[in-house]
Amino acid sequence: MTDLPTISVIVVSWQRPTALRRCLLALGQQDHPQLELIIVADAAALEQTRQDLAAARRVGKLALNAAPNISVARNIGLALAAGTVVAFIDDDAVPEPSWASRLCAPFAAAEVVAATGYTRGRNGLSFQWTAAEVDQTGQDHPLPLSAGVSLHRGTALRAVKPVGTNCAFRGAVLRAIGGFDPAYRFYLEDADIALRLAGHGLTAVVPAAQVHHGFAASARRRADRVPLSLHEIGASSMVFLRRHAAPGLWPDALARLRAEQRARVLRHMVDGRIEPGGVGPLLATLEAGLSDGAGRVLDPLVALDTAPPAFLALPGTGPRPGRVIAGRIWQRARLIKAAQAAVQAGHLTTVFRFSPTILRHRHGFHTDGYWEQWGGLFGAADRAEPVFRLWSFPARLRREAARWAELRPIPAPPDQKT
Repeated sequence: MTDLPTISVIVVSWQRPTALRRCLLALGQQDHPQLELIIVADAAALEQTRQDLAAARRVGKLALNAAPNISVARNIGLALAAGTVVAFIDDDAVPEPSWASRLCAPFAAAEVVAATGYTRGRNGLSFQWTAAEVDQTGQDHPLPLSAGVSLHRGTALRAVKPVGTNCAFRGAVLRAIGGFDPAYRFYLEDADIALRLAGHGLTAVVPAAQVHHGFAASARRRADRVPLSLHEIGASSMVFLRRHAAPGLWPDALARLRAEQRARVLRHMVDGRIEPGGVGPLLATLEAGLSDGAGRVLDPLVALDTAPPAFLALPGTGPRPGRVIAGRIWQRARLIKAAQAAVQAGHLTTVFRFSPTILRHRHGFHTDGYWEQWGGLFGAADRAEPVFRLWSFPARLRREAARWAELRPIPAPPDQKT
């Protein structure tokens, strides 16, 4: 663990203070011993973060995010990052305790310039993103992989995509290529980095470097993932084509984009989340975005300043003992009290609550600082599992504890006492 490169973790936030606070709480539990925290946020969230860090006797580098442009904000964070490795996570995501250490470990090899991990969705169990390559038109292509870390060399036409909410880069190389392109205010900024970095070294895919991503509400989408505007998707898609694709490839790429977004909107309409009358106006925002992207000025990208302020280690990170607390659904209050006490004692705590039902399981990070999984004793925790399976309480607990023991400290055999 002590041989890991130093890492700067950058969190960009825009008007989501509750999500940001939860993300930062999980980052404070990372097992990487040399981690600095950089927050680029709107004024209100920045003030809240200052107060939270002071109350917890922690430190971080803070900078103002003055406008909703994720690329500009990430470059602001990059200018402050003194770590050998610079990692990025969204404010509506929470990392597993081993995320930062696993994500930066491949950078011990000099030829590695980027890394990306796996991302779980809102139920905390299913994967939202695993591994993919992106081509010069911005199209993703699945990248089936076996277990373990793998290294990949891309080209300017196709490369491994470092997913924006779960990625890391060698700081010196990311600055040398000009950082993130401000023309991408949101969407495809990570794909753009993939193609621009391809000639500089290898990208590592690290399946065990995992975050949980919740898709919090924003000006672009509701909490149920219904889009409120497709403008930036259209604008960034056009910018990407102008940056990377020959003009002869544009018609097919744009036709695919329009078809995909139309199908997406219609699915929401069929499911009752969008009124039929809202389909046309929403798709019109895509067209407006395409027009906007066609007219955006694409400035040359030049190397960024390479002299950030001194590394500012976040106190309290490093390996911690694990604790498992488990019980029945009707013991919830007692389990919560025990979990809060365990967190205060410095344990990485995981709570399991089972009901005598076939309810599907969910898993997530609580705002009190512990992980929790709840669902039916006989219910499925994985999409591949049957709807019903007969379990004893101890057997089910061992099974679910083993699932997470690959990612965080879990006592074995798990203690069922509270």
